[in-house]
Amino acid sequence: MAAPDVADDPDLARVEWNLDTLLAPDGDGPASVDALLDEALRRADAFAAAYAGRVAELDGRGLVACMTELADLHDVLGRAGSYAALNFSTATADPQRGALLQKVQERGTQIETRLLFFELEWAALDDEQAERLLATDGLEFARHHLATARRYRQHLLSEPEEKILAEKSLTSHSAWTRLFEEQAAAIEVDLSRDGEDEEEPVALEVALSRLFSPDREVRRFAAERVTAALEPGLRVRAYVLNTLMADKMVDDRLRRYPHWLASRNLANEASDESVAALIDAVRARYELPRRWYRLKARLLGLDRLADYDRMAAVTSENDSIPWSEARDLVLDSYGSFSPELAATARSFFDRAYIDAPVRPWKRGGAFCAYTVPSAHPYVLLNYTARRRDVLTLAHELGHGVHASLARPQGVFHFATPLTMAETASVFGETIVFGRLLAHAPTPESRLSLLAESIEGSIATVFRQVAMNRFEDLAHTTRRAEGELSLDRISGLWAQSQEELLGDAVEITDGYRTWWSYVPHFINTPGYVYAYAYGQLLALAVYAKYEEQGEAFVPAYLELLAAGGSRPPEELGRIVGVDLTDPGFWDTGLNLVQRQLDAAENAARDAGRLE
Repeated sequence: MAAPDVADDPDLARVEWNLDTLLAPDGDGPASVDALLDEALRRADAFAAAYAGRVAELDGRGLVACMTELADLHDVLGRAGSYAALNFSTATADPQRGALLQKVQERGTQIETRLLFFELEWAALDDEQAERLLATDGLEFARHHLATARRYRQHLLSEPEEKILAEKSLTSHSAWTRLFEEQAAAIEVDLSRDGEDEEEPVALEVALSRLFSPDREVRRFAAERVTAALEPGLRVRAYVLNTLMADKMVDDRLRRYPHWLASRNLANEASDESVAALIDAVRARYELPRRWYRLKARLLGLDRLADYDRMAAVTSENDSIPWSEARDLVLDSYGSFSPELAATARSFFDRAYIDAPVRPWKRGGAFCAYTVPSAHPYVLLNYTARRRDVLTLAHELGHGVHASLARPQGVFHFATPLTMAETASVFGETIVFGRLLAHAPTPESRLSLLAESIEGSIATVFRQVAMNRFEDLAHTTRRAEGELSLDRISGLWAQSQEELLGDAVEITDGYRTWWSYVPHFINTPGYVYAYAYGQLLALAVYAKYEEQGEAFVPAYLELLAAGGSRPPEELGRIVGVDLTDPGFWDTGLNLVQRQLDAAENAARDAGRLE
């Protein structure tokens, strides 16, 4: 079975974002980006002239004025950076777009080095003076940002050293990351079979979507061809990973971080202990995904699943959902919770803030770019008309409404730490899932929906923790043994996946290299556990909604509007969730277990189990 054909969906074909709103009204792309960069540099020079060497002399009113200028500067620079990055993401092979992105990164670094003094001088203040300044009226737009910045005191270097590292990042981390992105975006999968008409190669996303097929031979063949498509650039991607792990090792040593994940935890405003508790809690419940995969094998008539069977459809339902239907379903579901939420989401469709079709050389996956508070967020999708894509749309719009509602917080506070970043996205996805489940006409339909939800939770919670285990193995082994061979990296990947899957799933030899297209390992080391944190937090928040009903809505909207203006524990308290409770993680994990029970019941009702 082929992936759903979206070429004939005219509504989808028109869903292309308009990035001009990031620029001046009469802008023309690159020229407007240059103008923004010029303005940002002028502001940075003026800021440095006014405040360098004088931060310790500021009184409260002076700090408010200083941070106001810095916020305006970051907004201007953020517009240029957002335009260049988003423009590149839809055509990564375009040399002009690549050159523009590189220019913005180079000039952005030049500007940021002008501003390094502020972070260093602010961190150098004694605690008493800093606390007095933080209490100033009118500093609400930057107070939490300034307070959290001081947590980096022991990890900062001297100003000359920081400038050198910032400048060199362009030809180290940033350059290697871009190489990986271009390599990954160029992967094309040949799905032609011997003796049949030759097909055009398809994007990796399209090939991976065939793993959802109910036909095992289609899944097996697609997995085989994906493995073959990963092979040509595999050693390059392994070398990139090795290099960036070494780069991080050096950076962590220079900044005195005790282990590879410490800097990520600090950025996430999460203690090492709380992150370890999350990972331990999820690993202790690995039997949940194994239980599902054993049930799935029974539903598929197999003794045991292979890795390419994990996402297989368990029913014959294979609805192809046109773009317009997906849009209306998501907006209607959001509206059933809150008209304000739906109106905010609708702006993404009405004002061209979404780019949805699959295209050659377009970045894979899906994301929401917050951009800056003075502009609007943007959503990128690779929509292939599957029901899973509808839930992905709901997920990314959750990020979008979170960013939109938090825009009044300003540039320092409208984004949350990664551990809180998935709250609105998973909540929105769960609302849409609930709508689909409530309208499922048969036990077979309920089973199909529950299977997709369970597999979403496995992907977001259990698989992400397994990916964290792979990263932990890779980084700690790289530091202990030096550069890792391709086979060693693939072996560590297999080890982390075998721990997750146990005896429920057979891992084929080809799957050993599938780590090599995951961008998070390259772009943001340590990121992936935040998906599990956010999913379980969001499920706990949704449980509060189930308890309280409509009375919960104002608190939820207050949570989104707060952005990242408070510590995670305080944000959780807005909606009645205690992040310090040792049993907190079990709320979400128990929901997965209840869905497993419901899936078994639906399978029995559908006559699929004895």
